[in-house]
Amino acid sequence: MNTLEIEWRHLEKDGSTCIRCTDTGQALNEVVAKLAEECRPHGWEIKYKETKLTEEDITESNMILFNGVPIESVIPEAKASESHCESCCEITGEPTTSCRTLEIKDQLYEGIPASIVREAICELAQCCK
Repeated sequence: MNTLEIEWRHLEKDGSTCIRCTDTGQALNEVVAKLAEECRPHGWEIKYKETKLTEEDITESNMILFNGVPIESVIPEAKASESHCESCCEITGEPTTSCRTLEIKDQLYEGIPASIVREAICELAQCCK
């Protein structure tokens, strides 16, 4: 059985995370559960873990890794960037806090949608319908 380990890193302070990360987390929960079942008959076990970061590691917040490889290295034409995140500013108390984003072609994603997560898993595991 092949294993695909998915790790989601995000800032969490006092039980709160930013809006972008919340959206990404919801997308991951939706897709990972479905694809774990869909990919199992094709010889893939999908494991998921969440890593909560402190403010010192905020540059890694909203990062998705597949067997240690960032999503932007899996999706063709994708690149990671960052932009000002008002929600992170509220959590950190800092007025100039940025959060990771994902850019694919000319589309900027602040929260990574389920369709992009699915695309990455399907690209790696080749187990999707």
